[in-house]
Amino acid sequence: MGVIVNKNNEGENELSRRISADLREKAMEASKDEDKEDDVDLVEDAEYMKNLKKTGKFGWVWIVLIVLAILSIISIIFI
Repeated sequence: MGVIVNKNNEGENELSRRISADLREKAMEASKDEDKEDDVDLVEDAEYMKNLKKTGKFGWVWIVLIVLAILSIISIIFI
């Protein structure tokens, strides 16, 4: 045997409608903000980035030194 429950959901429907309208409005505002070309990247303002320096113009020297070290290790092993 089943029980039929007939409940007045007008209050819940009104609340659901308000919430969905508010979420839709926020989503539209967020999509407008994403379309801006002046999107600011705050990565360099982070706390851990304050004392770091950018790689200088002689950063390629380190790469060359590492490659030479690897080549010398390989040549020592095979000779």
